[in-house]
Amino acid sequence: MTRSVSVAFQTDKPLSAYGPLAQIVEDFGFAGVSVYNDMLYQPVWLPLLEIARHTSRVRIGPAAVNPFTCHPLNIVGNIALIDEASQGRAYLGLARGAWLDFVGLHPQRPITALREAFGCIRHLLSQSTQPYRGEVFSLAGGEALRWKIHRSELPFLLGTWGQKTLAACIEEIAEVKLGGTTNPTAVSQMRAAIAKGAGQARRQADEIGLVVGAVTVVDTDGKAARALARREAALYLPVIAALDHSLAIEPELLARLKEATDAYDFEQAGSYISDDLLQRLAFAGTPDQVANQATALFEAGARRVEFGTPHGLTTAEGLRLLGERVLPALREYVDES
Repeated sequence: MTRSVSVAFQTDKPLSAYGPLAQIVEDFGFAGVSVYNDMLYQPVWLPLLEIARHTSRVRIGPAAVNPFTCHPLNIVGNIALIDEASQGRAYLGLARGAWLDFVGLHPQRPITALREAFGCIRHLLSQSTQPYRGEVFSLAGGEALRWKIHRSELPFLLGTWGQKTLAACIEEIAEVKLGGTTNPTAVSQMRAAIAKGAGQARRQADEIGLVVGAVTVVDTDGKAARALARREAALYLPVIAALDHSLAIEPELLARLKEATDAYDFEQAGSYISDDLLQRLAFAGTPDQVANQATALFEAGARRVEFGTPHGLTTAEGLRLLGERVLPALREYVDES
């Protein structure tokens, strides 16, 4: 059972920034670099291409793409090219995705769509000319991808909090990602759900890794780090609160949070987040405090911990502290990096 630590970037940077940042991450010894694909940010593919060109060892991929704004045919073409550019280091993450209502999308069968998206992508990667018949996604057959791809099989990651979604997709995936949390209780619950789903699918539970990732702000000034983390985590809290019931947020507080975030007042929304709640939403504080949070997640059953944007009060200082102070503190838990 390999455990590792990775770093994730939001796609809000100049295109030229991603490669050098990923090279810094690789040089520090992290195992992987992920890229978000959140609504209204840059699509992941060109940033991932830059990352592939500037690295030689780390595993790279999107965490995660949804099959509603990007059809599986486009997903498979892009990820196959990223895998070629990285010489076989790519993985593919799929998720239902949040904020789809912004573009008027209200998927009626999201679980079926996710399961079939994985199957359709796998079918295309195999370059089979047979039909793929699904309820949401179908391929007529008779044709296949018209170029030679680097690998016919890629590791798949599912981003989800839902046990029904997990059960539907568990035959296809190598990893599950809980995004937007640093809550050990949620990790333990998902680890149990993975064990149950794997058993029903006649798979070994240890075959399926659990990834936990969240907003990260690390600095020697822990107070300043937590202040920024509150503002950054506020964007995601209304989504996570509906998924992680162990947070037990009072309805009145959640209503105030949602009102503030709906008005894009993340400063006000962040002011409602207590230290206790922040501890379960984001990696925030001094290097020792962040390392302790990651340790708790490994002990709860995480296979991979992923430190997300913005990393620190500045990206450069955050990555430096993560690489020089936090990662060495986790060596006891990390088998490979």
